[in-house]
Amino acid sequence: MAGPAADTNTQQLIDPFGRAISYLRVSVTDRCDFRCVYCMSEHMTFLPKQDLLSLEELDRVCSAFVRQGVRRLRITGGEPLVRKNILWLFRALGRHLERGALDEITLTTNGSQLEKHARDLKSAGVARVNVSIDTLDADKFKTITRWGNLDTVLRGLDAAESAGLKIKINTVALKGINEDELEDLIHFAHGRGADLTFIETMPLGDIGEDRTDQYLPLSIVRARLMDRMTLEESAYRTGGPARYVTVKETGGRLGFITPLTHNFCESCNRVRLTCTGTLYMCLGQEDAADLRKPLRASSDDAALDDAIVDAIARKPKGHDFVIDRRSKTPAVSRHMSVTGG
Repeated sequence: MAGPAADTNTQQLIDPFGRAISYLRVSVTDRCDFRCVYCMSEHMTFLPKQDLLSLEELDRVCSAFVRQGVRRLRITGGEPLVRKNILWLFRALGRHLERGALDEITLTTNGSQLEKHARDLKSAGVARVNVSIDTLDADKFKTITRWGNLDTVLRGLDAAESAGLKIKINTVALKGINEDELEDLIHFAHGRGADLTFIETMPLGDIGEDRTDQYLPLSIVRARLMDRMTLEESAYRTGGPARYVTVKETGGRLGFITPLTHNFCESCNRVRLTCTGTLYMCLGQEDAADLRKPLRASSDDAALDDAIVDAIARKPKGHDFVIDRRSKTPAVSRHMSVTGG
């Protein structure tokens, strides 16, 4: 039986709308040591561990995407750093950076484990981390995350900075919760030399609460900020959905991710792989492809490669996110921790 295909770029994945798919976001676990109010219910039922792809299988799938032209990998969760032996995967994927087939490997994290792992992540080839911080108030942080500790996350930021990791802070804008802190968060992030991105809450998964009470349109946030700050349009892009401005008063970059008020679908170059091997071609649609079956059917990657190409051929033009007080149901039933943040 033939072995896995050679790790050389052979083609580029193009979707039905002419968009080149160059960015793969990979959830390595649905588990998390926080229970953020906009992401999960407090009493979550997680996937059985036997349903998850092994680290070796995750490496093999990621390598298949790299072979087909993906240039950026983002490791997500859940909280990816709670996955046992996860540094093995970062080190394994680092070979694609060394040979120039991959431009970057990045990590999205809640920061709880960064103090422990920052130096090892840097040595494995990770250059950039996105850290979720929705408030600088310790009590409010505990309320939002339910289980989190702000001091632990701030020590993680210090460790990442000391290790030489580039930092971007992500903040979900929450009506009546942190909307009075957003300007302070700008000064905090930019004062550390970090970029900051504001994100609208997304209608994924039942969280046991009404999301209409959380939803704060970023159009309103931006208008409020412009009363106090000078926001200059920027051409800067990271390959993700954020659109950036430069804040004249701080000199730092501020991003906006607006899946509801202004979707970013026309330039979408991303697909998402879950920890069970399900590929979602769109964050806001249910259509998916099972990559675990061809992955486990053979040690030869031909069927896996074909399944990836077939999936990209079904990538939709865009999503249909809406937060509606009448229905109060999520646009998509799966939780963000399953799909990958």
